[in-house]
Amino acid sequence: MIPGLFADPEIMYSEKTGKYYLYPTTDGKEGWQNHDAKAYSSDDLKNWTDEGVIFDLEKDCAWANKCLWAPCIIEHKKGKRKFKYYYYFTAEGKIGVAEADNPTGPFRDALGKPLLDSRPEGMKGGQVIDPDVFQDPKTGRYYLYWGNGFLAVSELGKDMKSIVSTKVLIDRKDKARYNYNEGTYVFERNGLYYFMWSENDTRSANYRVRYLISDSPTEFTRGGKPARQERTVVLSQNPAKGIFGTGHHSILRLPDSDDWRIVYHRFARPEAIKLGWSAGYNREVCIDKMEFNADGTIKAIDTTL
Repeated sequence: MIPGLFADPEIMYSEKTGKYYLYPTTDGKEGWQNHDAKAYSSDDLKNWTDEGVIFDLEKDCAWANKCLWAPCIIEHKKGKRKFKYYYYFTAEGKIGVAEADNPTGPFRDALGKPLLDSRPEGMKGGQVIDPDVFQDPKTGRYYLYWGNGFLAVSELGKDMKSIVSTKVLIDRKDKARYNYNEGTYVFERNGLYYFMWSENDTRSANYRVRYLISDSPTEFTRGGKPARQERTVVLSQNPAKGIFGTGHHSILRLPDSDDWRIVYHRFARPEAIKLGWSAGYNREVCIDKMEFNADGTIKAIDTTL
């Protein structure tokens, strides 16, 4: 989608501007030691404008100065024409929130401290990373999904900068049963809630995306029974095309349609696969069409070059 080394892409359509916006992690450093993040804008999902750095830990954050990863963003409408943007990000193993009046900022650290800085009570192991923000269209409530090695959901306060409550959806001891690791993304379609996530380590060529469908945004339940993971692997490597390390995605529904896109990262072609484990520090951002079967399940993505 864009030139250069980037990963963990978040995509958003802005009602305010009528444009699409891409918010990736800046890649290319061993150990993901980057400290700044850019935004890109587009009218057509094909031609992208570099909007520059919108948040820099070294200048804009008082509690962290490196390892800015996996941002997510939401457009919050306040009244008919007033919008606010809340940008949730990982920094040094904690989750923060920045706010702005426009999709391209300038963003300000909203709290001067992390929003989330510890694992859920009783959780042993795993990391406080990879936020995903979602508004339930049925209730209007906002949720933040987060975690590595476990999956937690926190209801956000009305100010979008506080936590009302937190519960664990996937305990660390159950991660193998769900093939879960990180990079959760949640969306709603036809009254159902789709929970998607990445399996394996992002430095693995076999990094890939799985999912389940639920009747609830805060529980894994379907028809009054526990919801089970779907068998289809939505996104995975394609060695024949030289595509590896596909994951940590976001989902876009085109306005007023049932037309969907999946945005994700992969190892930068064609050289990164030769770097071994370090390929996971050299990734690029891609987009493909996402389609559904008649029963609502997601078709496996035919990754393109």
